[in-house]
Amino acid sequence: MGAQKKGSSRVSEDAEELARNPLQAILLADSFATKFRPITLERPKVLLPLVNVPMIDYTLAWLESAGVEEVFIFCCAHSRQVMDYLESSGWHKQPNFTVAMIESNNSISAGDALRLIYERNVIHGDFVLVSGDTVSNMSLTHAVKEHKERRKKDNNAVMTMVIKKSKPSPVIHQSRLGTDELFMAIDPDTNQLLCYEERGEHPRGAISLENSLLADNPSISLHNDKQDCYIDICSQEVLSLFTDNFDYQHLRRHFVKGLLVDDIMGYKIFTHEIHSSYAARIDNYRSYDTISKDIIQRWTYPFVPDVRFSANCTTKLEREGMYKAPEIQQSRSAHIGPFTVIGKGTRIGDDSRITHSVIGEGCTIGSNVSIVGSYIWNNVTIEDGCELRHAIVCDGVIIKAAATLEPGVVLSFKVVIGREFVVPAYSKVSLFQQPTAQDSDEELEYADSSSGAIDPSIADAGNKLNGDIVSESSQMQDWSTSQLGPGGAGFIWSACDGGCEEEWRHSVAPIPTDKLAKALLAIEEDLEIVKVSDSALTPSGELEPGSDDDDSDNMDDSNVDTVDFEKEAEATFLRAAQDNIAVDDLILEMNSLRLSYNKSAGDCTGALFYPMMKLALESPHNTAVELQKNVASVVSKWHKLFEVLAKEVDDQIELIMKFEEMCLESTKEFAPIFSQILYLLYEREIIGEEAILRWDDERKDADESDRVFVKQSEKFIQWLREADEEED
Repeated sequence: MGAQKKGSSRVSEDAEELARNPLQAILLADSFATKFRPITLERPKVLLPLVNVPMIDYTLAWLESAGVEEVFIFCCAHSRQVMDYLESSGWHKQPNFTVAMIESNNSISAGDALRLIYERNVIHGDFVLVSGDTVSNMSLTHAVKEHKERRKKDNNAVMTMVIKKSKPSPVIHQSRLGTDELFMAIDPDTNQLLCYEERGEHPRGAISLENSLLADNPSISLHNDKQDCYIDICSQEVLSLFTDNFDYQHLRRHFVKGLLVDDIMGYKIFTHEIHSSYAARIDNYRSYDTISKDIIQRWTYPFVPDVRFSANCTTKLEREGMYKAPEIQQSRSAHIGPFTVIGKGTRIGDDSRITHSVIGEGCTIGSNVSIVGSYIWNNVTIEDGCELRHAIVCDGVIIKAAATLEPGVVLSFKVVIGREFVVPAYSKVSLFQQPTAQDSDEELEYADSSSGAIDPSIADAGNKLNGDIVSESSQMQDWSTSQLGPGGAGFIWSACDGGCEEEWRHSVAPIPTDKLAKALLAIEEDLEIVKVSDSALTPSGELEPGSDDDDSDNMDDSNVDTVDFEKEAEATFLRAAQDNIAVDDLILEMNSLRLSYNKSAGDCTGALFYPMMKLALESPHNTAVELQKNVASVVSKWHKLFEVLAKEVDDQIELIMKFEEMCLESTKEFAPIFSQILYLLYEREIIGEEAILRWDDERKDADESDRVFVKQSEKFIQWLREADEEED
């Protein structure tokens, strides 16, 4: 919760800076999305609720706060829904902020959209290019200023791409947003982008750089720890370049890569890295889940549930990250857990438990219902005894008594799940039958390069909100109502290319333990220790020859690496605690993190012990006894984590010394009860007898100031020694 006001002032500074130079924006309201099917056949992606607010509202609210004065929203399918929403939501009535729609039923890609906008001649200078599923609180001031200054010096600097640090999982090679690992080559002196490659396009994970690239650039930084925010500051030339090159369809795959390899025209793309700001795009169900959690945990402030920034309902923030709208009817025996949002007019029955979830408006939840890590949209009915784990349930769905949704399930609009029916993991259920044709794996502005067009039958289906899709598919699994349980209604769709094996990668459900374990085992088997020569990559990724200062530079890099590792380990642990992730899953995550930073198990224990104790400290307490109980509760839950990672005696001694340091500096509240907590760690087998006795021996010749906690623990240490002597 310490991040509650992160970003609160940075967006407000834009308006004054940009007032002298009015800024325009193009917002691409994508519509066709296999990653969000079958939902987007009935409603455009930008109108899907994100923590009970349409996605497009986050994008428009940020652009308005950032000083943008005119936004052109490009829309293809479902354009009438988008237009109706914008008119009813009041965005057309905002002072000094103009929203205009550009509609085209013939455009199938970002390239087509930008060519049409160029023909309309509505853009008169530099502009911001975003999609309508972008959530950000970053300031545009510095990025726009850098772009304009570059343009004064070099007319070929046509685009500035916003990026931020985001280290991918070394096990599954994905970011926390579920996107493929991204490789970038950047000039560290000018921030010019030199290479842009997604791992998905290189199955073996090896990226080749042209010799000319290395020859022409004295210094290059290679990165796989950057996230593309899909926020671009563009010059007018970008529009004309799309017009001149009709083969440019995909914004990244065609346009960006096209400019990077074009050595004739000499156009350049630069990067602007943000650090403390937030920016992310919802590309798949996993990023939907991740960004929703970030909003609830207030990383996107001021765009959070309890701050009114659009037509969102006033919501009250309560303890442990719970948000409640007005007119809620909640049984006294119902339990609402941390980081949960409850929408207006929702009713919750007896003994139901809801945690780490978002519940929309006007929902009816019966008795003895369990909802964990799920997203329930508006006007949903969930009858008694149902269990939902990590699922998405769209508007108007009815889930009858004692039904179960296993992890990763998506129920599209007005589906009915019959009594006691179990929907298998990762299933997608819709009232529509599955179309025969599959379009690209991306939507509209990010259309896949292998698909130049989208089947018209699919577009027609998306516009027929109450119609039927009559096409049959040999791959379609057609479930009758009886197969969805008594009174059920809907069709379960078959998985797209790659099958169910890949569904877990982009799901709202946590990554299965067996998938992580399998991937981790493969890495450990293939792992080889490589000694880096002076002329190889430095830890920062720069291709530069060695120098006399290499040792000191490497030491500095190592220190930075350690700080980054500790920060990421802390963030990983806190996410696990907040999302109620199983200990075994966290162990796998920490092992993968350890491998990616080349750290030992002992490094992990030190990095994890601090956030665990901090969690106990931040839990409510009034006395030292209550604080000790908090520690006991936290240690009881996570002790297995340290048993696995701190097996060696030396690692356990490091843990004791880490605790000493904390008691003297950052968490002095633990100092009076150091010995009691030491005994607790011993009792839970986190720290062994040998480690405690060796710690005592090492402190015997130390200064009195370094023996404070040894003295406090004298009785416990003496008891251990006597017990040891009796055994001998």
